[in-house]
Amino acid sequence: MIKKEIRSFGFAFKGIYTLVKTQPHARFHLAATLAVIAIGFLLDVTGSDWAILVLAVGAVWAAEALNTALEFLADRVAPEWHELVGNAKDVAAGGVLIVSISAAVAGLLIFLPHII
Repeated sequence: MIKKEIRSFGFAFKGIYTLVKTQPHARFHLAATLAVIAIGFLLDVTGSDWAILVLAVGAVWAAEALNTALEFLADRVAPEWHELVGNAKDVAAGGVLIVSISAAVAGLLIFLPHII
């Protein structure tokens, strides 16, 4: 049972690696994540601010991972262009954009008072 659970973590880490290796947006999110961490330490944000930042960053990564998974699956199932597949991909990308904008606003609300 424990070996199966450990193997599941291996698959998850392989997925994260695939995400970062194959997706330019994921590499941008990685750079943004590192910047948020550095700025958070530099500005000595509070514990509750860290909690918000961690949730925002995690939400962006989760959205990007789900969007990428949908794109991989859609490309396998329907390699030729189809309006519904295109719509699904656009909606998933829109979800990533919504979460990313929300995370950026949260970051600004936390960081700006420290900077000003």
